[in-house]
Order: sequence, then structure tokens, then C-alpha cells
Amino acid sequence: MLMVKEIMVEEVITIEADSTLMGAVKLMNKHEIGCLVVTKSKKPIGILTERDLLKRVLAKSRDPEKTRVWEVMSAPLMFVDPNIDIEDAVRFMLKMKIKKLPIVKKGKLLGLVTLTDLVRFQPQVVSILKKLSELELPSPPRRLQKVIDYYVV
Repeated sequence: MLMVKEIMVEEVITIEADSTLMGAVKLMNKHEIGCLVVTKSKKPIGILTERDLLKRVLAKSRDPEKTRVWEVMSAPLMFVDPNIDIEDAVRFMLKMKIKKLPIVKKGKLLGLVTLTDLVRFQPQVVSILKKLSELELPSPPRRLQKVIDYYVV
């Protein structure tokens, strides 16, 4: 059985909760990434995604130079242990309706996996998604359904 720790990205870009959103956007653009794990005193406490920026900043005309990351981040942080198997990780992501999953052990951020990465790089995840899509589970949000439709259907 394949564990999340075997496929996670270990070099996760983080940002302190008190940073400005402009700083966060610049960091995301510099590294060409769609999320930042938010930390406070080096401990992961939340996540800032592109969707957070769209819904909580742009749509509400908030000033990215004055607004702090902690004001708009998604929290509490949803995460798993590095020893969880991929099928359980996918189940967790679908249940929690998230696409980005930090890997944390004893309060320390060890890595990150995304649903798109899992599906793209792991053919067995496609079969897991097929099995799960055949069950009568609550339908995933549209953004997750797009990934499922692209890789499964």
C-alpha cells in the first residue's frame, strides 16, 4: 500500500500569518503555486489558497496591502499524518471538500499533496476515485468534480 509520505512534495512554501496579502500573492507568483501553508511561530495553522483570495479579498474589494493573511486564510488547517495511505487521503480530501492537503506530524509541516497531483501521478488514485464515485456519497464541490470528471470519466 502506498503512503502519502512517499509522494508528498517536501518543499512547501509557507507564510507567516501576520504577513500582508500582497506579500502572499508575490510569493505565490514567484513560486508559481496555488496555495501557501500559513504558520505562526513556524507551526502550521491554516492555508491560503487562490480561492480564498478570490472569495475573501477580490470579491469583497479588500486592500491586499493592508489585509493580513490570518484574516482570510482557511482555518483550522485540515491535514493528515505522513503514514496515511493514499486511498484514505483521497477519501479525507473528498469528505472535507479540499484539494490541497498538508502533511503534518507532531505539529511540524512535513509536506503537501494536492488532489490533482495524486490523480495525475498515481493511476491507482483514478481507480480509487472511480470506486468512490460509484458509492452514494454527497457530491463533491464543482472544483473537485472537475478533477474527477477529467481523470475518471
